[in-house]
Amino acid sequence: MSTFDYVTYIQAEQRQVWAALTEPEFTRQYWNGRKITSTWEPGAAVINEHDYDEGAEDMGTVLVWEPPRRLSYGTQESSVTFELTPMGEVVRLSVTHTGLGEQLWQQVTGGWQAILANLKTLLETGSPLPMPEKVLAAYR
Repeated sequence: MSTFDYVTYIQAEQRQVWAALTEPEFTRQYWNGRKITSTWEPGAAVINEHDYDEGAEDMGTVLVWEPPRRLSYGTQESSVTFELTPMGEVVRLSVTHTGLGEQLWQQVTGGWQAILANLKTLLETGSPLPMPEKVLAAYR
């Protein structure tokens, strides 16, 4: 099993980054038409709803909920953890996705990089990246 680690720095307030991670209308903008929904209580389901085909995926359950600094969700096999650390005018966002088999590793590495670049751009400029169709197709 492999682990994907990624760190980025976002010029935004911690509460803005937290909202972007947990509010469906935010996630829809940088997850390329997908809304991540949950009540965010430990044990609650995390659902990925697709705007483009009305589908939905179960992303597991909330494992850790410590607003506004730490969030983790997933399954017994794979989980993702977000850690937010304020650093003056920026927030250090660390993403760790554990329990990745080879096939999931390949899907996750490119996907997280695109999603997190889109998140950073959205929070810093007010608009998400214009994602190429090739990137969008990888999510569908």
